[in-house]
Amino acid sequence: MNELELKYGCNPNQKPSRIFMADGSDLPIEVLNGKPGYINFLDAFNGWQLVKELKEATGIPAATSFKHVSPAGAAVGRPLSDTLKKIYWVDETIELTPLANAYARARGADRMSSFGDFIALSDICDEATAKLIQPEVSDGVIAPGYTDEALAILKTKKKGNYNIIRIDENYKPEPIERKQVYGITFEQGRNEIAINDELLTNIVTDNKDLPKEVKDDMKIALITLKYTQSNSVCYVKDGQAIGIGAGQQSRVHCTRLAGSKADNWLLRQCPKVLELPFKEDVKRADRDNAIDNYIGEYYMDILADGCWERVFAEKPSVFTKEEKEEWLSKMDGVVLGSDAFFPFSDNIDRAKKSGVKYIVQPGGSIRDDLVIESANNYGMVMVCNGVRLFHH
Repeated sequence: MNELELKYGCNPNQKPSRIFMADGSDLPIEVLNGKPGYINFLDAFNGWQLVKELKEATGIPAATSFKHVSPAGAAVGRPLSDTLKKIYWVDETIELTPLANAYARARGADRMSSFGDFIALSDICDEATAKLIQPEVSDGVIAPGYTDEALAILKTKKKGNYNIIRIDENYKPEPIERKQVYGITFEQGRNEIAINDELLTNIVTDNKDLPKEVKDDMKIALITLKYTQSNSVCYVKDGQAIGIGAGQQSRVHCTRLAGSKADNWLLRQCPKVLELPFKEDVKRADRDNAIDNYIGEYYMDILADGCWERVFAEKPSVFTKEEKEEWLSKMDGVVLGSDAFFPFSDNIDRAKKSGVKYIVQPGGSIRDDLVIESANNYGMVMVCNGVRLFHH
């Protein structure tokens, strides 16, 4: 099949719409179920590249949760703690595989942003992963294959209309890529740079202790950024992105946005949040919304009389600023990656508040000395890899 007609483009008024191979070859995908749209395919193809590279860089199955052509979460399949299983709503009866662990982490890091996502998996989707996907609100999934059991489960989603795409894992695109804007064709070489340990050798801080697992987390950050709308930064902890700031014009705004998401990830693990008295019939998406409000600045939106009764069996006490700060002070060992240099040290100051100890960024700012000095003051390890990773 050389082309696939789509219902419409980014918006319903944008017709006609299709995907096709300009060289006359066959498309490297097969739609096994559903009718994916224009944005679905944008998310699918960007997500597939991300997980493919994560698997190649770490040797561990990988998953990502994409929304509007940027990842809401990305992870490799390291085992989950009991606490993470709880905050990710993992069914304890499922015997998790590495791929299932990767998906649970990718989906669970920022569940608000992952709502209605498109999933990409580096490996053949197995039954355990399909069972995790089944109850989530999602538009579709792309993977190199599906077991019979997994395919049967996924085909039950969205009243049988769930989008399931199989991609040829051996497909290699042309080295030149093109797109049109306002009728004008843009052309560039594909960003084929390999994210590997060689990019992590230029340690510019006094502290040069860089364990292997941290190098893996740095690679996860950089590969995630490679497929995130710029400007972008990414916080990573224990094999998964825990906060992604995408598409901001100011880098410090990216750092703040992603840092707030990383903070929320940690706050959700606080016993006070884990023990919230939800009513048994409250759906997981409504729980996610309630938790986001409860740990946020506008907590009275969920705790006001007439509101809390909808989701809680009893009214929780306020999660005070002091309690949050005390819990967040436990965060440590976080990796921060940036797709371009940090122009000011305020980014480092904000990163410290979210437990960042390791930073990887291109360097090249006229204020590099001040940025490095700030990292030294906090005892951080900073790598300047000299590689910009803008993505538009």
